[in-house]
Amino acid sequence: MDTFESIRVTKVSDHRYCITLMFEGTKHRYYNGLPIGSTSKPNSLPPKLRLGAFESLLNEFRLATARGWTPNEPVTHNKTQVLSSNDLIDQAIAHKLSKPYSVHYQRKIKWIGEQLKTYLNGKSLNPKSAAAFLNQPHWSPAMRNNLRSHYSSLESSLKLFGYRGTAKSEVKRERVSERMHRPFEDTAAILNEIKAFDQRLYLCCLIAYGCLLRPHREIRLLRWSEISIPKQQIALAGDRTKGKRNRVLPIPNYVLEVLIQWKSAVEFTETYVFGQNNKPYGPDFFNGLWTKFKRTSKLLTKEQTIYSFRHTGAIRVFEKTGSLQTLQAVMGHSDLKVSLTYLRGLEVKQVTALELPEL
Repeated sequence: MDTFESIRVTKVSDHRYCITLMFEGTKHRYYNGLPIGSTSKPNSLPPKLRLGAFESLLNEFRLATARGWTPNEPVTHNKTQVLSSNDLIDQAIAHKLSKPYSVHYQRKIKWIGEQLKTYLNGKSLNPKSAAAFLNQPHWSPAMRNNLRSHYSSLESSLKLFGYRGTAKSEVKRERVSERMHRPFEDTAAILNEIKAFDQRLYLCCLIAYGCLLRPHREIRLLRWSEISIPKQQIALAGDRTKGKRNRVLPIPNYVLEVLIQWKSAVEFTETYVFGQNNKPYGPDFFNGLWTKFKRTSKLLTKEQTIYSFRHTGAIRVFEKTGSLQTLQAVMGHSDLKVSLTYLRGLEVKQVTALELPEL
């Protein structure tokens, strides 16, 4: 690597990129992975995927240079390097992890990758072997559905590095009994119990219930700059929401009062509502607090989680308005179908006795 001065991704024009490297004082540009025996051709992909594909190709070039490749080597057009199953999986996961996905999603993708490599044990990765991995009998039906969904997402990255086909047709989605999300019957009582336990967890749950934000990302990463006290609203940009859409939500008076008190109690220079030294608390912060709270609570039932506050808030909105469109808006769902599916998992009466047939 002593003769390599730099290797980087360079933008050539709108949605077109290349790998630029300086070798022995000479600039070299590469628009695909052919010179290093890679099948990657990022500029042939849809525009939104190209930059990420080039970042993955950059890693391939770095790996090739570490193994001794130089730009002086002739390009062999009729010879294509076939990655081993482990390298293929590692490259695809690295590409996935270069995207701004949640910590939970990243952990899941990495776990699936390790499980898949162990299962293959050096054998080739293809749709048939992937389907055999996903259809293993020791997975529960719910687990198989979850793995199928995540692997389907991983396949798009695998295809950037030579993987062909899809395992979708070989892995059928299984019917799983729906689990009822238990809402709170006395929300005020449980909130008071949490308030006595930990003020941070209390404010998180209060916002989840009153503003219907998601606890572990939207609330945990909430900035004071996203809260307008005068306008009494929270405004989140699309890159801060699961649905990738801007969300502007009113703040109920009971939430606003606590937020004002909280702001006066923390350092004025703090960036995040929940954090220290201008850094947010870690991804598992609220999970850890909730686990400790469950051990002391006399009101919680087994099926109730920190998300139950958002679920309970959703029920109250639907009961007050009867409008799926309103529910979709306040929940931040990207599609009305998501809201319909959501309601089926909650204790929401969508039919009243008056609407049933009479005798």
